Amino acid sequence: MNDVPKLVVRELRKEFDTRKERVEALDDATLELAVNEFVSLVGTSGCGKSTLLSIVAGLQEPTSGAVLVDGHPVDGPGRDRGVVLQSYTLFPWLTARENIEFALRGQSTSAAERRSVADEQLALVGLERFADAHPNQLSGGMKQRVAIARALSYRPEILLMDEPFGALDALTRQLMQELLTKVWERHRLTVLFVTHDVEEAIYVSDRVLVMTNRPGRIKQEVLVDLPRPRSYDMLASPRFGELYGEVLESIREESVSGERERGMAA
Repeated sequence: MNDVPKLVVRELRKEFDTRKERVEALDDATLELAVNEFVSLVGTSGCGKSTLLSIVAGLQEPTSGAVLVDGHPVDGPGRDRGVVLQSYTLFPWLTARENIEFALRGQSTSAAERRSVADEQLALVGLERFADAHPNQLSGGMKQRVAIARALSYRPEILLMDEPFGALDALTRQLMQELLTKVWERHRLTVLFVTHDVEEAIYVSDRVLVMTNRPGRIKQEVLVDLPRPRSYDMLASPRFGELYGEVLESIREESVSGERERGMAA
């Protein structure tokens, strides 16, 4: 049995220079994800969730610390990590199928193979009938499905998601959460998921990690011991309510602490 974690974030620090001051976004942020584990990061606004995810994706460099995938240091973006952001980042002049095919360019695959993979992933997210549609012909939820299909097309082992459903209405968001859990169960990926929605975090995750106020670090780990496959009936269960309360209270403590510190500074 391989006991090496799929993803390790070790003592991560990140500082930014602004015109007025030097901002410390992360300080000693440390976490591990096992193979095929689904973990969510939650916390107050500005606590460093997105910064941490961006560093794991290789889109930013840390001030210090390390990110390891399968024990090997991350030194930039890589196809072992798929990324899905809140903004859909689709090319408007390409169809849904072509957006996915574009992500496969540079690999040793033929045009026919790229088309086959694109059609397979579109079918997985329920968009096979919209393969030839352009982004302006798709709803927000459909665009995000294309973005997920594109991220999965090159077979990443880790999926990094930053508020992917934040811009969607409540019903579409719920449908996308259900779709994501089904896709995860099918592909068995390791997922690091950033969200501000506590209910969403509990519904999709194996564990929820609560971050402190800036500079962000991991404050608390909450094990989500709800059975899989998940269903929305679980939201009414006593155990879901207990988990929701535990995570929300931990975030609320940070929010109150932040307000107190700002008041003292004023």
